[in-house]
Amino acid sequence: MHVTPRQEGDVERLDALIRDEKDAVQRDRLRAARLALEGEEAMEIAAMLCRSRRFVQEWAYAYRDGGIEAIKVGKSTGRPTKLPRDREQQFKTRMLGGPTDADGGVCTLRGADAVRILEREFGVSYTLEGVYDLLHRLGLSCLVPRPRHRKNDPQAMQKWLEDAPLLSAR
Repeated sequence: MHVTPRQEGDVERLDALIRDEKDAVQRDRLRAARLALEGEEAMEIAAMLCRSRRFVQEWAYAYRDGGIEAIKVGKSTGRPTKLPRDREQQFKTRMLGGPTDADGGVCTLRGADAVRILEREFGVSYTLEGVYDLLHRLGLSCLVPRPRHRKNDPQAMQKWLEDAPLLSAR
């Protein structure tokens, strides 16, 4: 393989990274680039590392095209979310705001209500399990204390207790 150092000191830097790397796969990626710099052929490097020729070529060429930083694998982003990330804060604010008149007069929002809100107001379809995952990711809990009804009046309840007739005699 014909790979040349991209910057001065890359060979020493690769040696240090190989020595300090704990992940075996990442260490082999670094070693593939290092051995390619020494002029070894892809099949020879593959035999030394017990990896495929394709593995060696992929990471040696990654170094050739992008340097040492190209060898470091970033975190996989995974499948994109249905609700765009820039609208998640808007959904969280809506959920923390509590129920509105459009929610049918409920006193607290449940998972099924969140599914409906996401469909009507945000135009995305979630399953109930998906909504709970979304709420968890946003730092919202589905376990909350029992809500108080908006017509609940503590003074009226206390007055009733004081004025109520005695039901039993001691």
